[in-house]
Parts: sequence; C-alpha cells; structure tokens
Amino acid sequence: MRDFRMTKKMKPFKYSIAPKIIPEMDQDFKPIFLANQNYLKAVMHSKNPEVVKIAIERNQGIQSVFSTYVFNDSENEYDSNIFYIERLIKSLLWIKGGWKIIFGGPKSIGEYIKSCYAKDGLREFDREFMTRIYEKEFTVELKTPNEIEDSNEKSAPLGRHLEGYRIGFDAGGSDRKVSAVVDGVPIYSEEVIWHPKLQTDPTYHYQGILNSIQTAASKMPRVDAIGVSAAGVYIDNRVMAASLFIKVPKPEFDLHVKDMFINIAKELGDIPIVVANDGDVTALAGAMSLESNQVLGIAMGTSQAAGYVDSKGNITGWLNELAFVPADYNQNAMVDEWSLDYGCGVKYFSQDAAIKLADQNGIFIPSHLTLAEKLEYLQKEVSKGNEKVLQIFDTIGIYLGYNILGYQTFYDIKHVLVLGRVTSGEGGSRIIKNAKLVLETESKELAKQIQITLPDEKSRRVGQSVAAASLPDISQK
Repeated sequence: MRDFRMTKKMKPFKYSIAPKIIPEMDQDFKPIFLANQNYLKAVMHSKNPEVVKIAIERNQGIQSVFSTYVFNDSENEYDSNIFYIERLIKSLLWIKGGWKIIFGGPKSIGEYIKSCYAKDGLREFDREFMTRIYEKEFTVELKTPNEIEDSNEKSAPLGRHLEGYRIGFDAGGSDRKVSAVVDGVPIYSEEVIWHPKLQTDPTYHYQGILNSIQTAASKMPRVDAIGVSAAGVYIDNRVMAASLFIKVPKPEFDLHVKDMFINIAKELGDIPIVVANDGDVTALAGAMSLESNQVLGIAMGTSQAAGYVDSKGNITGWLNELAFVPADYNQNAMVDEWSLDYGCGVKYFSQDAAIKLADQNGIFIPSHLTLAEKLEYLQKEVSKGNEKVLQIFDTIGIYLGYNILGYQTFYDIKHVLVLGRVTSGEGGSRIIKNAKLVLETESKELAKQIQITLPDEKSRRVGQSVAAASLPDISQK
C-alpha cells in the first residue's frame, strides 16, 4: 500500500501554531483552524495578496463557491500557498461534493491542483470516488477569479413526518438499529451486532437488514413507511457508495447492492421507503429534538458521519463526508487506509480514534477483539474509573473543539449535535466538556454562538433510527 506522506512534495506548513490546549495524548496535533487563521493574517499583511475563488460543481449544474486569499508570487511563499489551497480544496470537495473543481487564482497553484487530481495523482482516491458517485469524469478547470460565477445553492426539506405506523432503520458499521414508531412515538427499538464491512457476499447485508425491519414490523398492525439512515452516498434511494459494502466486489455491488433498499421495500409489500445519509439524519434528529435549525450533526461510530440542517430547516444536498476532511496538519498523523491521506476526520472522530490513541499511549487492549469490541473494552475501563483511558476521550474532545472552529468556516452553525457509539457513557461527557473548553479558550465569541449538545444515552444509541422513521412523506400516498 502506498503511503502518500512519502510521495507528496509539500513541506510542513510553517504557519501551524501550537493550540492553547494541547492534548496530553497527542502533543503533535496541529489544529487546522489556528494554522489557517495565522496564514491568512500573514497574507493580508503582505504586499498585493491575490484573490482566489474555488467552485465545486455537482449534479444539475449546482455549484458552491468559496473565496479566499493567497500570497502573491513575488513573496516566495509557493510551498505555503499550495499547502493551504490543497488542504482547503480537499475540505471543500468532501463537504460540498462534486465532479468538477473550478480554480480561479494564480496559475502556478492551479497547475499543482490539476496534478493532484490527475490520474495516478496525489488525490486519485478522491477523483475516482467523485467520478463514481456523480457518474461524470472528474475535472479540474482553471479560470480567473472574475470568470467564476456565484454560488447557486439549493436546499430541500427532509423528514419530520410523524403520522402513521413507521419503521426507522439505522445501518451502522458495527451494529444495526431499528425502531417501530407510531405517530412519532417509538414503541420498540433494538440493536443487533453485525460485521458488514468484513463481508463479500451481499446476501449477508440483505438478510440482516430485512430481518431487523421484519422484527420491527411484527410489533405493529401495519407498516406505512420505512426510513433508512446509512453511511454513504444515496441518490433516489439507490446506494452509490457506502463503506458498509466495502468488501463486496464491484460486479456484485452493481447487481445486488445498488437497489438493495428498494428491493427490500418491494419484498415487504412495496412500502414507501426513503434512504438518507446517516449524517443528514443525525442533523435531522438534532433539529427535531432541539426544535431549532442551523444544526451540524456529527456521529462518531465505525467512521465519522455528518449532516447539516440549514437556517430554513432544510438539507443542502452537500456530501458532508467529514470522515475524509482534513482534521490535523501534522503530516506524521495516522493515514486512512481507504483514502491513503493523513490526518483525516475518520481517525479523530470514530472508534478508530479511540483505538489509535490507546495504541499510541501504551494502553492494553486484547488483540483478538473486533474494532467494535475494542471500543467497548475501553468504555468498560472508563466505567471502572480508569483515568488514563479517560484521557483518550479528553483528547477526542479537544480534537472536536478545534475542528468545530474549522467547520464553522464552511457551515453556519448554531448547534453541534454529537451522537454515536463513541459518545456512550462517561467518555461522551468528557468529549463534550473538552470541546466546549476549547471554544471558550480559543474564541469566547464562537463559544457563545455555538452550542455543543450530547443527547441522553437512549437518544445517542437509537435516536437516528427514530428520526429515520420520519423521512418518508406518505401524505400523497
């Protein structure tokens, strides 16, 4: 496996600065928000800073535009410029989603970005992923800033339909959760451990999902609708890309996985079904429980999922795959084995983060356990009062606080709702406590503006499946 830390030619970002709160278990952590802030301050104090506009185009010609500044070529800051822009574009691409990057800025930087997203380039994974889900060949186009048109974003309502007999299903990487919901009230919920990421035969996934939904159906006199929350990208209820099926060969994926949820609904009697990204359902769950909008939902489980509900209470159509968004500028940070990039969110806000920190700090975990069982082992140690293990969750909380500061660059946030298996028990409370401490220490203004919320234990574990039940609109049925 190639390690792109060895092949990339970028020098360490000299504008990285130490955080005011240094995580005890990861003292080399370099918060992106602080580094970018420091870089832009230097740019704006330099001679003739140059405007950069970056557009990310996705389906139906919709594009998101982000404006920033870089050093003029005369400042001899090429290495800093390409580091800042490459990491920024990586973030924009995975937050917004799209098949085309339109770069408006210095040609030297633009050519570097083109090389990154060329075939066999530094960001080959990103290129191929976006090509697959948007079903268009990925492109990087260079223009001047003045030639880039403004954003033409669109948003759409999601869920909040409570009437009738409904099933909500949440497909996680370590467990699957299902709820039977009657007029918005859950009357039955269950969790079942499974291992979808290890299975090559999609029959395993199909039968597991079907069994959970049938169990919930047996608790009600009828089923009016099924709502599904799952990690990945879903278009018209079809599976375009999802880590749950990572081991399924492509021919089997195309034949048996893409329409899996549609086929299950048909088998159950052609019941109306809506499948949504689990991050969007997390944000929806938060908006419903908080009775508010401008909610960024973050689910910490097998991976990091995220979703966003805007000021109108709508979803934006963005990808919101924060698992692949840079979370740390330390170039010696752990590499994600899927994208082959360093310092990405999946290694900071998931069970991988807890296990990584345990391994790096000499905390024993029985090697024969599965990843989910390793997390559970650590959480049992927390319940026993193991202070060293508690530091793992303190560190994740510090990661979270600094990355919330970074996320607000792209999202208009009033609430951050944190869910998922990693947040269970006392560890979850410590994550929130430390995230809040970071905001209060680094920016009192943002600490007042952004509320970080951890739901109660039951909502943390099954809240997404209940919110998923509200996805289908059966009023026109």
